[in-house]
Amino acid sequence: MQSIAGVVLLPGAGGTKEHPTLRALEESLAPLPVVRHEFAYRREGKRTPPRAPILVSELFNDSQEISAQLNCDPASLVFGGRSMGGRVCSMAVAQGMSAAGLILLSYPLHPPNKADHLRVDHFGAIDVPCLFVSGDNDPFGSPTEFEQHLGCINGDVAAKFLEGGRHDPSNRSQTRNIVETVNAWLVGLP
Repeated sequence: MQSIAGVVLLPGAGGTKEHPTLRALEESLAPLPVVRHEFAYRREGKRTPPRAPILVSELFNDSQEISAQLNCDPASLVFGGRSMGGRVCSMAVAQGMSAAGLILLSYPLHPPNKADHLRVDHFGAIDVPCLFVSGDNDPFGSPTEFEQHLGCINGDVAAKFLEGGRHDPSNRSQTRNIVETVNAWLVGLP
């Protein structure tokens, strides 16, 4: 984990940077700097996010500010988050944002009950190591559905599916499993 300067985590559409999983990751990764970053729409008190291209552009700009704050190159930061937050990070990396890797928790492969509305068009442009952690009963994507699409990513991909898990960790055991999985994956990064 020495080559990683920090981790930047973003919440899902309905959450905030105070999500228990994001806080647990920050605590477990210390002393590695972790920035739990809030999207501007949430800082402004809005509940509904703007369209993904606006969030991707925002993250591009914010990644420069965060790397300056941590006094590091953005390419030494791992970006990720829960659901929409992780998706935005993956889209930004696919569009050229520098990153050392992606942590994608409960990635929304498709909206619930709309398996034909896939959110994978950008996967082929991702060229950094990726960790996907989702519940095996997540209505946003099943393990089988993920297996069909993760091979499109050009970076190394690891995936963990939590038994009995849905879109949000339902108990401390699942949160602990997520934290342990992320820690082990980060240690294995070059």
